Amino acid sequence: MEDFVQLLPRSPSGWTMAVFGALAAVMGVVGLIAPDALLTAMGFEPIPDSARAEGDHTPVFLTASSMAALNMGVYYVLAALSDWRPFFRWTVPFRLLTCTVFTVAVISGRAPSGFLGVGLWEGLGALATGLALRFEAGRRATA
Repeated sequence: MEDFVQLLPRSPSGWTMAVFGALAAVMGVVGLIAPDALLTAMGFEPIPDSARAEGDHTPVFLTASSMAALNMGVYYVLAALSDWRPFFRWTVPFRLLTCTVFTVAVISGRAPSGFLGVGLWEGLGALATGLALRFEAGRRATA
């Protein structure tokens, strides 16, 4: 049982990273295995391959972003398991930037409203990690 506990995150911020990472990895796998399901979940209407215009590279970009999500998810989980707090801190501003860019994409009409969920997921995850880091810093300061 003791070995199992060592395989779990050791801090609240680590847990936020592990959950975010696991979800990103799962979504990456879904995008690789069932890309239409991922598109539907994000508010996009899948187009059958037979209806795609010549030069439509949507499947290539979906494959690339799904692989990136899978890799990123694994990195986040590994960082969480090693309790690598500097990495946790580095992710917060960039996840907030991602939230902003995705939200602007929806507001400007570049992406469907369902895509707003992706931005909110990034933003809420960043806030959760940032708050957990602040809580942990306060706890260390009073110890």
